[in-house]
Amino acid sequence: MNIVKQDRLDEIATDIRQKNVCPDLAKSATQLVMGDGNLDAEIVFIGEAPGKKEDLEGLPFIGASGKFLNGMLASAGMERKDVYITNIVKYRPPNNRDPSAAEKAAFWPYLLEQLEIIHPKVVITLGRHSMEYFFPGQKIGEIHGQPKDVLIGEQELYVIPLFHPAAALYNGSLRQTLVDDFLKVPTLLNELD
Repeated sequence: MNIVKQDRLDEIATDIRQKNVCPDLAKSATQLVMGDGNLDAEIVFIGEAPGKKEDLEGLPFIGASGKFLNGMLASAGMERKDVYITNIVKYRPPNNRDPSAAEKAAFWPYLLEQLEIIHPKVVITLGRHSMEYFFPGQKIGEIHGQPKDVLIGEQELYVIPLFHPAAALYNGSLRQTLVDDFLKVPTLLNELD
């Protein structure tokens, strides 16, 4: 494990707690869910916010969406331990509601810090909530699966927007689209080498 990176990520978590980011969310959540996985990962996945199970366990993507994500990783020849997974919002919104624009904006700088620390080759956004900050004004239905270089502050990131696994679980027609987009990721990664 990369101790230096872990220390820096722990500092971000401490900073979020000390600055009382999104106090209403913090009050209603069980805990802060920062992320999980390989701190030297080539790929970082970004979802929207923790769900009920994630809030209880303190890990992102461990419910039904996480099982689907794990299955897609396996089909692409990867394991969860090879990647890093986080969310734009680090506390569970009550009743699993969508995170608000203000909540996403409050956590955005911390997400950028995480990306700077992990320094992945590829960022994969899962769903429109994490996609919209990288691709303002775009619709996921129009740009899913299309990688783009994005300059955010000082960081140039190679970002691939994908549908959220939960959307594919609830909408069967999106399932194959997400799987097809996902299976392109190893090839795209190899092209970056």
